[in-house]
Amino acid sequence: MLSKNRIAIIGGGPSGLFMYKRLIESGHNHLEIAIFEASNQLGAGMPYSYAGANAEHITNVSDIELPELVTSIKQWVQTVSKETLHTFSIDPGHFNEYKVLPRLLFGKYLTAQFELLKQKADKLGFVTTVHLCSQVSDIIDHPETKEVVVEVGGNETYFFDKVVVCTGHKWTMKHEGNISGYFDSPYPPAKLALKLNHPVAIRGSSLTAIDAIRTIARHNGAFVKGGDGKLTFQPDAESPDFKVVMHSRSGLLPAIRFHQEDPFLANELLLSKEELEANRVANDGFLSLDYLFEKNFKQQFIHRDPAFYELVKELSIEDFVEAVMNMREERDPFELFQAEYFQAERSIKRRESVYWKETLSALSFSLNYPAKYLSAEDMLRLQKVLMPLISIVIAFVPQSSCEELLALHAAGKLNIVAVGSDSVVEPQNLGGVTYQYTDEKNHPCTVYYKTFIDCIGQPHLPYEAFPFKSLLQQGLICPARIRFRSAQQGKAALEGGNKFVNVGIDGNYYLNVPGITINDYFQVIDLQGKPNERIYIMAVPYMGGYNPDYSGLDFCAEASGIIVNHMQQVETGKTVSGVAS
Repeated sequence: MLSKNRIAIIGGGPSGLFMYKRLIESGHNHLEIAIFEASNQLGAGMPYSYAGANAEHITNVSDIELPELVTSIKQWVQTVSKETLHTFSIDPGHFNEYKVLPRLLFGKYLTAQFELLKQKADKLGFVTTVHLCSQVSDIIDHPETKEVVVEVGGNETYFFDKVVVCTGHKWTMKHEGNISGYFDSPYPPAKLALKLNHPVAIRGSSLTAIDAIRTIARHNGAFVKGGDGKLTFQPDAESPDFKVVMHSRSGLLPAIRFHQEDPFLANELLLSKEELEANRVANDGFLSLDYLFEKNFKQQFIHRDPAFYELVKELSIEDFVEAVMNMREERDPFELFQAEYFQAERSIKRRESVYWKETLSALSFSLNYPAKYLSAEDMLRLQKVLMPLISIVIAFVPQSSCEELLALHAAGKLNIVAVGSDSVVEPQNLGGVTYQYTDEKNHPCTVYYKTFIDCIGQPHLPYEAFPFKSLLQQGLICPARIRFRSAQQGKAALEGGNKFVNVGIDGNYYLNVPGITINDYFQVIDLQGKPNERIYIMAVPYMGGYNPDYSGLDFCAEASGIIVNHMQQVETGKTVSGVAS
């Protein structure tokens, strides 16, 4: 595939795993591949290792929903030791492809897949070097020699022809360690093994928040299943005042995992280069968000669910989101959560999809690759209108997590409050925080919490936070931004105080979005707008502006395929412009 064949994969988690798989499947065995992993385990990354999970944490995808690796989970489970299976309460005789795994066990599965891939690579003649416990400290590009230097630990250096950055999740530390009782994230969860005889503030209601709740609940009580199969929470005698208060902008809990009829529907919705270019030609070079909503959401119901299509066919994005959110907001969040739990249970038992939710999830995934071609006006609509609904609906909370949240609420140990977008968390020098917000009755509230856990999920990190500083200093990366279609609207946004809007040297108005600029092939773009021929990136925290949906393993599979296909096109001289589909 490549005339120069030394390739570095920076990060050996799930992204690195799929990147390695794609290279091995490329059909060219003269590659020399080096994998640099900061931990001592390949495959698991943060979410599926002790850096991001305890025994109580569960995946929200099953075997049947996973992109293909070497063996299925069902096949792999049959090879796992009885001791390991017993630790995670797995009975291989009753395991099927619809079941979800504990995250730590799933991490072991991914580690095993990495080893199987390496065995396959060895047989095919690939040269693979694995560097465990190796923290990459910098990446330095040398255009004159067409080489990239990977620096490890500030002193070791390695030379490559191509580098793919797969560094995965990253949480920045702001106050943790300096303010007692303040946690910038719930990871690693071992730090939450605390006796907390007081109310605990959680910011967010995502899967990250549920991770934190499952952990701290276990250290301040116990979940007990009765003879009727119903789960209850019994608080410890030492923690009678323990309670969790979730603070959510919407005041809503996320939706629950259900049976998906077509787990790979999202891949079917990826539009061709021709379709995308035709729409851009008709819209002054911009891709229309309304077009994507019409084609990848509403039109999917014409044949699959005609009754639902009749309900939504005339609705704009704003109308649809308002209708769905109004229906959710009209009910108590825990009553709605319980009703959705029963609906999801029926869906799984009958293997019948909740099709509109499945399609909304697929729409979100399909927005990733062409998002860079939206106008700033449409990007703001996506950020403020559509994504808040999507983040609720596609959380796919596992059933066991639902049962625990409902048990905590029934015991009076869990509540949720709506805080709006203007809420403020003020760290206190003597420890804890004050939470300032306006409640649903428009009353200002200020509440002190001795313990605060920020659980808003993986943040979109700014350009300045990019970890490999030589690329920044060399001008080989640039901040991501999107142009306003209307100068009048751009000017109004700037004058209205939007701090992310500025005027470019070309006189156009731009919306700054998180992370760095990349092209359709995940190459980094320099300050002159030129793609780097040697450096690719699929580390989601640093490209969230152009890839708004962090879609997990399906994202890893799709992005890695695009990268390797482009490497092949470059080598054969068949690169094309436009969106990789």
